[in-house]
Amino acid sequence: MATLADVNVLSGSRALQAGVVLLLCSTAVGSAFAQIQEGVGIPAPGGYTVAATILRPEGPGPFGAVILNHGVPVSDKERAGASSSDLLASAAVFAQRGYVVVLPLRRGFGATGGEFAEYTGSCSHPDYLGGEQAAAEDVMAAYEYARVLPYVDPHRMILAGHSAGGMVALFTAGVRQPEGLVAVLAFAAGRGGNPALHPGVPCAAEPLARVLDMVGRSIKAPAMFHYAENDQYFNPDTTRFWFQRFTAGGARAEYVLQPPFGDDGHYVFGDRAGIRYWVPAVESFLARYGVPFKRLDTSAAPSR
Repeated sequence: MATLADVNVLSGSRALQAGVVLLLCSTAVGSAFAQIQEGVGIPAPGGYTVAATILRPEGPGPFGAVILNHGVPVSDKERAGASSSDLLASAAVFAQRGYVVVLPLRRGFGATGGEFAEYTGSCSHPDYLGGEQAAAEDVMAAYEYARVLPYVDPHRMILAGHSAGGMVALFTAGVRQPEGLVAVLAFAAGRGGNPALHPGVPCAAEPLARVLDMVGRSIKAPAMFHYAENDQYFNPDTTRFWFQRFTAGGARAEYVLQPPFGDDGHYVFGDRAGIRYWVPAVESFLARYGVPFKRLDTSAAPSR
C-alpha cells in the first residue's frame, strides 16, 4: 500500500563526520557507544575491486546489514575524489541501532577508480536504465559480500542510498531481488538533477519514471521515499510523480516529504544536523514492517 506523509522538521547546515578503526562514537542522536570501522576491497564479478568502508557495532552479532549507497557528483573531479565520509554520520546511526553498514564506492568513484560506469548520456535523451544496471553490479557485489560476513544476519538486509544512490537501491531491490532483503530506504532519490543549471527540475523526468514503473512492478521489499520540500535537485511535484509511477503496480511504499531543510533539502540525509529529522521517519516505516531499529545503548537519552 502506498502512503504519503509529511514530517515536521527544523532547518540545519551540511556537515561531515570522519571515523577511525576503533572508536567511541557520539552522534546527534544519543550518547557514546563503541563502533569498529574498516576499509575493505570487495571482489566484483567483472574482475575489478570495489573499495568500501564498513562501520559496525562492537560485538559478535549477528547484526542486520545496510548497504548504503552514495550519489553522483556532477563533475569528474568530484567523482574521482569521492569517499565515504559524507555518509559516515548517517551510517553511525544505523550502527548504533544494531546494523553493520557497508558503504561501497562504485566504479569511477574515489578509491575504486576505473571508468565511470553510470554515464547516462545527454540531458534530453538520458539512458537511465543503462546507468542503473551498471551501478547495480557494484551494489550487488557489496550486498553479497556483506551477507556472508560472520557477524551479519543474512536474513535482515537493507538497501539504502542518497540521491542517485537511493535510485540504485530501489533499482537493485526490484531488478536483482537480492535474497534476505527486508526494506529499502531511498533518501532524495533520483537522477538527472543539477541545481546550478536547472534548480529543482531534473533532466527528463519521464524516462526515469518508466524505470521506476518497471522496478515497482517487480520489487518485493517495502520502500520508503524520503524528500525535503526545498530539494534543489528534485522538486516535490517531480518526486510525487516518480512515487506514483513506482506504486502503480502495487509496490508497498511510503512517501515522506519534510519541510525545508537549510539551503538545499537534498542534503538532509548526509548532514549530521539532519539526523534528528529523518530518523523518526525511518523508525516509523521500519516498525510498520516489523524490521528492528532499536538503539543498542538503550539506557541513553531519547533519540529525538
